[in-house]
Amino acid sequence: MKIHHSASIVFNYHNQTKHHFHKYANSLGFLDWSSQPNPFRFYENCPRISLPFIQDRPTLSASELFSGSVAPTQSLTAENLSTLLELSLGLSAWKAIGDSKWSLRMNPSSGNLHPTEAYLIIPQLGDLKSGLYHYNPFLHALELRSAYPLTLQNMLFDSNNPSSMFLALTSIFWRESWKYGERAFRYCQHDLGHAIAALRFAAQLFGWKLQIIHNVTDEMLSTLLGFPQTEWMDQEREDVDVLCRISLQNRTHVEDLTLTEWIEHSTKLSYSGDVQALSSGHHSWPIIDEVAKATQNHQTSIQTFNYKEYPQYTLSSSNLSAADIICQRRSAQAFHREKSRISKSNFLSCLSAILPQRDCPPFDVKLSEPKVHCIIFAHQVEELSPGLYAFVRNPDHLNMLKLQMHPEFSWQLYSEDYPLYLLSEGDYRNTAMHVSCHQDIAGDSAFSLGMIAQFREPISQNPHRYKTLFWECGMIGQALYLQAEAYGLRGTGIGCFFDDVMNEKVCGFKNNSFQSLYHFTVGYPQEDMRLSTLLPYWHLDR
Repeated sequence: MKIHHSASIVFNYHNQTKHHFHKYANSLGFLDWSSQPNPFRFYENCPRISLPFIQDRPTLSASELFSGSVAPTQSLTAENLSTLLELSLGLSAWKAIGDSKWSLRMNPSSGNLHPTEAYLIIPQLGDLKSGLYHYNPFLHALELRSAYPLTLQNMLFDSNNPSSMFLALTSIFWRESWKYGERAFRYCQHDLGHAIAALRFAAQLFGWKLQIIHNVTDEMLSTLLGFPQTEWMDQEREDVDVLCRISLQNRTHVEDLTLTEWIEHSTKLSYSGDVQALSSGHHSWPIIDEVAKATQNHQTSIQTFNYKEYPQYTLSSSNLSAADIICQRRSAQAFHREKSRISKSNFLSCLSAILPQRDCPPFDVKLSEPKVHCIIFAHQVEELSPGLYAFVRNPDHLNMLKLQMHPEFSWQLYSEDYPLYLLSEGDYRNTAMHVSCHQDIAGDSAFSLGMIAQFREPISQNPHRYKTLFWECGMIGQALYLQAEAYGLRGTGIGCFFDDVMNEKVCGFKNNSFQSLYHFTVGYPQEDMRLSTLLPYWHLDR
């Protein structure tokens, strides 16, 4: 297969940013606190509209959060839009120790650095004007970048009965590279996947749908967001990632004629707001700029998807609502080894939640054909032998995996209608820890896993797939986060792992047909009693 130049750049970046026992990926090696970026973006000198806080949480049950059977229960209003944003990208709490305070959000982020930004294109919703807005989670407010004229409103929305809106996500690489150096581009993509899933789950609370729009290139999306007219600070630009439609029914793309007119209108609009600087100084990582350019989306094809139907392992009865689970999600810092156990039925429910099934959040956003599988280190799953397992999320890849992984693996199928395979029995705690950069949390858990993606073929065909593979991993992680909370456990994503130890020694891959992209672990959390918790918006006088 002939490799496109952009794909070669991607493969080079991925290889250069691998962690090894003897050498970690390039970074400063220390934290330059004088240049720490602000985790919140502010647009100054533009209208800013404060959104109302949730009065009553949506009552959807925990089990319905992962079900496809929820019909629309709420109309699209400014109040419901505010709730959607608060329960997906808003603040969940503040932590404090001594004089130090830091915020947590509903959507998880590598290092709590939050490179993801959100923009909304909305119809007229009461007193909220139709137009393009930036969401500011620190203030829980919308910053108006451009008000839409009536002609554009009528083209995009039904003004008499608003039933849809658009939401775009972007990334600020500097926020992650400040701490993680060259590997930061990977983490930005994880977080983009977390955010997509967080938004999809929040939409489910109202019975709304969220679907990715594929017939929009990055250049088109940049124009729709007014970025060509935006002056960015050095190293602080935003790279566009994805455009989604949130609606009361399934609608998979924007008609070509509408899209062309929308872009033409966008070039003529005026945009307000001055971008506030995030840092006083920066460190440049040219390889991130190179891979960002190489992975830009230049295609507008409409995606088609085939789903295999699997039995649903539903959540056990819970006193928590779906919104409760979303709000209490946290990333664990350490686990109690003895208490970190999970029943077999709850374990299977966790896996069921990450299977791409028709109309089931979050994978009904139709990102792509599933290309990510899970290699599971099962430590303490009741009625399940400890060992190494494979959870194959796309049956079309099963034979490839069998051929390319260690020949001694048994591939013992758990059930005829469930794609969980026992590879090797035994205690894999130490292996899980050592692979995950010697972190105890990977071995002290009930189970941990590595997400293995089909790699060389999709990227060779379209280098943009490098980003979407990580997005798929982030979506899997977000589903596991919420499942863990439902069972009184806690999850955490692991971005630091020894890539080729996992690829070659654990799995047996001899080339880059498959690669490990993200790790995750679930267990019973140890709480740091030195920390105090503050309400999410205690800092606002409203």
